[in-house]
Amino acid sequence: AEWLAAVSWLARGASFAERWDLAERYASEAYEGSLELMKDRPLDAERFLPTALGAGIEVLGRTYDAQGDRARAVTFLGAARQEFAGTSIETRIQKNFLLLSVEGEPFPALEVDNYLGIQPPTPDDLKGKVVLFFFWAHWCPDCKRQEPVLRGLYEEYNDQGLVIVGPTQYWGYTSRGQNATPEEELAYLKGDYAAQFPIPSWMGVPISTNNFLNFGVSTTPTLVLVDRDGIVQRYNPGDLSHEELAALIEPLLD
Repeated sequence: AEWLAAVSWLARGASFAERWDLAERYASEAYEGSLELMKDRPLDAERFLPTALGAGIEVLGRTYDAQGDRARAVTFLGAARQEFAGTSIETRIQKNFLLLSVEGEPFPALEVDNYLGIQPPTPDDLKGKVVLFFFWAHWCPDCKRQEPVLRGLYEEYNDQGLVIVGPTQYWGYTSRGQNATPEEELAYLKGDYAAQFPIPSWMGVPISTNNFLNFGVSTTPTLVLVDRDGIVQRYNPGDLSHEELAALIEPLLD
């Protein structure tokens, strides 16, 4: 499994260099070798196996797309998510599936098991609005750096129709990695965490694990920009600068 994880990193490196034949060869070795090992061990019982299999699937999807066969890539990734639902690599697979398929599609309604801050807007509330969804985690330093950018965008564009929603989920722990039940984590988010990092008064924060699974949030933050017709215009795992986001938002407001 450790060898296959190393091979999967070679696959990723080849994909970054756009050497797609080499990427496919390494990714196939990682993918097929992982399936062989899984005949006598569960995926998540092995430290290196999720890395090998997850990266193998990811790179094969990217390779099929780069070779001009997006339909094959989307079908492969969709089937992989179904096959490995409930494992540690499900969100990673879904992220790569959405990178190829979600832009230009309607944004589905979020689930709201609980929430922080103001009552999260309903789909009816968001009709006719440009919406930036900010998927974040309380432990994520990049998310904390993104928040001032979002604040500036809200102040600049809210009166033109921009709404920002900040979905999160329970992670099973609070500060310093202390294990916590959902009830304890919610109390922490509303108490000690909010005292240090206040939830913006203008941002509803729906809490649901399914939202993170459905939107493939294996990278925090993940930003999803939706136009006034409810159509996804940008799906972006990772942070973006004020300038980058403004350049995406302004045409949608117009």
